[in-house]
Amino acid sequence: MNAAQYRIVLASSSPRRRELLGQAGVPFEVIVPGCDETPVPGETPRQMVERLALVKAVTVADQQRDALVIGADTTVFIDDKALGKPESVAEANSMLATIAGRTHEVWGGIALVCQERKLSQVWSHVTQVTMAGMDSQMIARYVESGEPMDKAGAYAIQGLGLQFVEGVSGSYSNVVGLNISALMQRLKQIGAVS
Repeated sequence: MNAAQYRIVLASSSPRRRELLGQAGVPFEVIVPGCDETPVPGETPRQMVERLALVKAVTVADQQRDALVIGADTTVFIDDKALGKPESVAEANSMLATIAGRTHEVWGGIALVCQERKLSQVWSHVTQVTMAGMDSQMIARYVESGEPMDKAGAYAIQGLGLQFVEGVSGSYSNVVGLNISALMQRLKQIGAVS
């Protein structure tokens, strides 16, 4: 199978994922899955991001049976607790205070699904991110910028949040929202890209 035989669809509303896939030179369409992303009690970080990536991919693949659908999920974990997107300014402040001066994990799940070809793969990656210390004024200023409000863990490593990142161990793009290197390797393995 050559790359022209695959119609690739990204099942995501994330502009960061669109940008990463575009930077890799992959032609793709975007369809937002609009599915329930509620965590399941007792799930490990790996189970959670892999389940959500697969749910997103399958939701779109069921409607686009000929397409190779990419689903992805990214979540920040610290002290065995998931830090999703903050729902309020107070929650953003609290999340940032929790990760300040500490190392947390960013888990990213990726799924590839093509119903027509009976293809279904899901896997995940973890990246360790160490944050600098932040006092309440620094946190408040950052939250006022608005950037933390739609980001897992209340920060964007590719934006203003980078000023607080002391170190990254693992895939940087995984923290942004999609481990692009790992995804490209899988796409090559199945013949979706050359």
